[in-house]
Amino acid sequence: MVEPKAICVFCGVNSELIPLIMMDYRGERHWICPQHLPILIHKPEKLAEHFPGIEKLEGIEHEH
Repeated sequence: MVEPKAICVFCGVNSELIPLIMMDYRGERHWICPQHLPILIHKPEKLAEHFPGIEKLEGIEHEH
């Protein structure tokens, strides 16, 4: 099995430029950069094209 290249699923930056966070979803490895991690936490539906079914997750909203 060929490992996918380590690039952020949101912006496409690679691990040569910035540290990436690896995640496993439905048996496949994906990466996201620290800048876009809040999207995964607060607005997961914005990643639905990369992760089918993730739109069912509820984002975390904070009251200020």
